[in-house]
Amino acid sequence: MAPVLVLDNGAYTAKVGFSTEKEPRLIPNCVMKSKAERRKTFVGNQIDECKDLSGLFYVLPFQKGYLVNWDVQRQVWDHIFSKDVLNVNFADTVAMVTEPFFNFTSIQESMNEIFFEEYQFKALQRANASTWSAHKYSSTQQKKPLCCVVVDTGYSFTHITPYCRGKKMKDGVRRLNVGGKMLTNHLKEIISYRQLHVLDETYVMNQVKEDVCYVSSQFYKDMETAKLRGKDNTVLRDYVLPDFSQIKRGYVKPIEEMNYAGKYKGGEQMIRMANERFAVPEVLFHPSDIGIQEMGIPEAIVHAVEACPEEMHPHMYMNIILTGGNALLSGFKDRVFSDLRALVPQQLEVKVHQPDRPITYAWEAGVALSNTPGFDKMLVTRQQYDEYGQNICSEKFDV
Repeated sequence: MAPVLVLDNGAYTAKVGFSTEKEPRLIPNCVMKSKAERRKTFVGNQIDECKDLSGLFYVLPFQKGYLVNWDVQRQVWDHIFSKDVLNVNFADTVAMVTEPFFNFTSIQESMNEIFFEEYQFKALQRANASTWSAHKYSSTQQKKPLCCVVVDTGYSFTHITPYCRGKKMKDGVRRLNVGGKMLTNHLKEIISYRQLHVLDETYVMNQVKEDVCYVSSQFYKDMETAKLRGKDNTVLRDYVLPDFSQIKRGYVKPIEEMNYAGKYKGGEQMIRMANERFAVPEVLFHPSDIGIQEMGIPEAIVHAVEACPEEMHPHMYMNIILTGGNALLSGFKDRVFSDLRALVPQQLEVKVHQPDRPITYAWEAGVALSNTPGFDKMLVTRQQYDEYGQNICSEKFDV
């Protein structure tokens, strides 16, 4: 059996590894330059070598969730496939790659060309990440579910996809233009407006978001708590920003060391986070808060399910899977459940599942798929591509 390379090519990180490995490598899918080392370009995980991460300049291959900058993407892929990272022998390796929903034909064709003509892989399978996730979910449950809904909330946007017996229901696919990138940018803007100019500090503010933000289950109650003074304000946290000499990574001040008057003896730079902690992730549930005229995730799930035949609804609400980086925000799963419970008819049961590692779930699912008996039928080999060209790819790959 030829080695299988599984690449979940996300807009923020590429999750990549061979199907024989236990877990993937998470490689930032971008090229970065640092203010401190102007001459040097950091590709993917080379950023770990960078000593000063303030004012990083990003060049991303993805814009608005679609792969548009091929030069940058090629640089990242060259780095991933090189002997420094995975050391891929293209001629006898099968590649499995993900792509977003509603992807443009021109992007798909360029992708086929690069994988077959430039890298010359032995065979290729191209699919949506949610399709892999749905396959893994239904094969790991004790009683195989008939239908499920995969909520993939990533960097550029959130996709909600209903599946029935492993086939995606095309009429039910919903996309919200709200993802992790928007949350980070929104946090940067409000902190810059209220406290400290951080508009250039994308990398650091992304860490702040991951460290202190959470999804509130009672938004208005938390809003009132955030207005209180002193120790009554249980929401308030002080975040110590890195200075990249003593402090290499920012951290949250322990509650017992917090000084509510806001004056500290040490010279560290602080950001005081109160309602920002939960008001930023709230955008996922109410995009209209920042002027985006779209529904939130729970409403969109209901919308997606209602586009499918009625007899599937009970099965779908029982099997809702949350994947993608935003699912790691604490309180996310409970909030999705409580909002859905309010929207879904009383007689239907609602169950929301969140895997232990929502970011790498699709990659693990790709690995599981590569070990199933009918896997060879999903591939397009290089001989087939040479003979039939792009047509066979558009016939074979269900995207």
